[in-house]
Amino acid sequence: MAHGMVGLVTGGSSGLGCATVERLVQNGASAVILDLPSSDGAALAEKLGERCAFAPADVTSEADVQSAVSLAREKFGKLDLAVNCAGIAVAFKTYNFKKDLPHSLEDFQRVINVRQTHGCRDMGKNEPDADGHRGCIINTASVAVGQAAYSASKGGIVGMTLPIARDLAPMGIRVVTIAPGLFSTPLLAGLPEKVRSFLADRCPSLACVCVFLPSVLIINCNHLGVCVCVSLWLLNAVYSK
Repeated sequence: MAHGMVGLVTGGSSGLGCATVERLVQNGASAVILDLPSSDGAALAEKLGERCAFAPADVTSEADVQSAVSLAREKFGKLDLAVNCAGIAVAFKTYNFKKDLPHSLEDFQRVINVRQTHGCRDMGKNEPDADGHRGCIINTASVAVGQAAYSASKGGIVGMTLPIARDLAPMGIRVVTIAPGLFSTPLLAGLPEKVRSFLADRCPSLACVCVFLPSVLIINCNHLGVCVCVSLWLLNAVYSK
């Protein structure tokens, strides 16, 4: 169903982003990995072959994001899909009573900027090509709750999805949001092995959803756009059948 599509995946070198890139290529699509220069993006692109390219970029830089979009269109001729997976986390409560320290406003703003603001900007750059070609944008929220900054960024993504879907619907761009559980990423590398193994056994892959949704929505898109939130309990119910 993804054969011939071209996708741009932010945070595409690890976790859900990496799984999505691999699934796209496996299904006959082409993918551009947008991730930090220090990431494993270059190695992953080389591993996946000619239908995958790496765009070293910082999602908080508008120029970097535009360069990645241009790379997708120059190398593969178009852009069908944008999947926003990039993010950072700051493990700090609103107030740390043991250290007598409040949450750093700078860290809070950094989490919001990377996780939420870049998604809004990237959505605006996935406009139809000159020939009227249309696209699909998939954002990632989360079923997890925890630190205030992380929860606020994910709540913001959910809240802006439907309004942006309505705004972009006249252009034929579909905007959806999925809510995955935990993935093995550098963000979780600091957890004890026992904890990571426990979580890995209980979190189904959502990469197939990122590949499946664009094709489904091409057929079922309405004039308002579509907002889809997929949680772990729903996926567990689907996969158990």
